[in-house]
Amino acid sequence: MSPITADTLSDFAAKFGGIVVAPASPDYDEVRRVHNGFIDKRPTVITRCHSTANVVDALAFARRHGLEVAVRGGGHNVAGRAVVDDGLMIDLSPMKEIQVDPKARTAQAEPGLTWAEFNTATGEHGLATTGGVISTTGIAGLTLGGGLGHLMPRFGMTVDNLRSAEVVLADGRVVTADGDENADLFWAIRGGGGNFGIVTRFEYRLHPVDMVTAGLVAYPFDQAGEVLRFFRDLTADLPDEVMAYGGVVHAPDGSGAKLAAIVLCDCRPPGTDDTVIARVKGFGSPLVDAIGPMPYPASNQLLDAAYPKGANNYWKSSFLESLSDLAIDEMVARFAEAPSPMDAILLEHFHGAATRIPVDATAYPHRRVGYNLGVFAEWMGPKLTEPCVAWARQTYAAMEPYFADARYVNYLADDEPTEMGSVYGQNLSRLRTLKAKYDPDNVFHLNQNIRPA
Repeated sequence: MSPITADTLSDFAAKFGGIVVAPASPDYDEVRRVHNGFIDKRPTVITRCHSTANVVDALAFARRHGLEVAVRGGGHNVAGRAVVDDGLMIDLSPMKEIQVDPKARTAQAEPGLTWAEFNTATGEHGLATTGGVISTTGIAGLTLGGGLGHLMPRFGMTVDNLRSAEVVLADGRVVTADGDENADLFWAIRGGGGNFGIVTRFEYRLHPVDMVTAGLVAYPFDQAGEVLRFFRDLTADLPDEVMAYGGVVHAPDGSGAKLAAIVLCDCRPPGTDDTVIARVKGFGSPLVDAIGPMPYPASNQLLDAAYPKGANNYWKSSFLESLSDLAIDEMVARFAEAPSPMDAILLEHFHGAATRIPVDATAYPHRRVGYNLGVFAEWMGPKLTEPCVAWARQTYAAMEPYFADARYVNYLADDEPTEMGSVYGQNLSRLRTLKAKYDPDNVFHLNQNIRPA
């Protein structure tokens, strides 16, 4: 391993096909920042890649000089693993090419795309696949961790719609992973969270989704218990075409008012069957009723304003197999103590196609009907850091008696324990074996890490 000097970086930059950003570069501070403002790390060097060849060269440079490697797609992951102190960040965000084949209903997409960009391209053809709930999320990180979103009850998780991938392995080889070629790697990257290589191309299966019925209803906070019990009853028999979220949130107008809310997306053409929509609209006396027809890409942007880039975020998350009265009461009580006007506690309902796939079909294992609970502490500026982090941890601890032994890897914070049993369940042993095969030196460890067997 040779030391990195100014001459070393200059020589590398002259040969590198992308852009090399060093601490002295004028855009260094902008490029190193990820979506979560709570993350403030300073890489030794950032390589902004425009091609697979750039990725191979950047990885070789890092290994030659003994640098830790972080990989950035959209940079949206709350744990901030896309950036590293004193290492090399391989920045894939300039790689945004997408090719849609409307006849075959497939899309070839590079890892720098966000879901807003992906949905715009596929939406021109009335097509979509399961993507993120927040449109500024990158396609790469969400896909590699599993991928929950509005369309998962109808079409499965994002990984269930992945047809193939181009992967740069730790030793620099570029391989294709699909159901026939490197099938074990293809299994591992569908939920393995970036542990097995750098994906430089995704191929997705698309589905006819054009206009949908989606939006939010919100109620006064003093009705939160009643609203969440209604949400529980509503989710007991939802059709596959309808995705539902429920929770306690703050008003988006900055007033700090606490609310109870339900968010829906019915992916059928508006008017196909309004039973669920009518049921929600007919419940109680909402302060806000913003459910109506819209293009699918617009439904994917409904919650964007609540998660602006640069806001500080600290999240805790786990699954619940059921939603008891006691769990609901605890959620409401804990949210009453939320210190920031941006905090939220949300429930994402799992049912339909995403739960009918065998646990061992992909590395992503969570196939039970139930709820993903997210305790989302969010704030601006340093004053609320300590109380917000404390509130998230205390709320999570108060909810632990109701948890199943299952956690979604994309929602884990940076300070989570390294035990991955609750994340991968029965699939962990196979994942560790494949990690030893494809990345025995654990080069890709700046993630929610799967240690080689």
